[in-house]
Amino acid sequence: MTIQTIRRKRPLPAKELAEMYDVSVRTIKRWNSQTREDWIDEQATLREAIRAYHDDEGHSWSETTKHFGMSSSAVRQRCYRARKEREAEAAEKSKHLPGEMPLFD
Repeated sequence: MTIQTIRRKRPLPAKELAEMYDVSVRTIKRWNSQTREDWIDEQATLREAIRAYHDDEGHSWSETTKHFGMSSSAVRQRCYRARKEREAEAAEKSKHLPGEMPLFD
């Protein structure tokens, strides 16, 4: 069993894996953990997937909650945040039109 396998799904409790590999439980947990940047990226991807499922594909809120297995408030909150992020990106892009050099930043 490799570290990548342990990360994908930990088939045994950390204590048993630690005994198998002759390392500490903390080491197993560290191997299994995700970096903050990866977690942030994963959450942004999830927010965008929720927004696309609801807005672009036209599913209702109840269908969206069932599809993602989340509460209605959690799904709505993530969708609204994804919309705000898209608006902010569009506003940032429109500030600097292609071929134009900004005078002030």
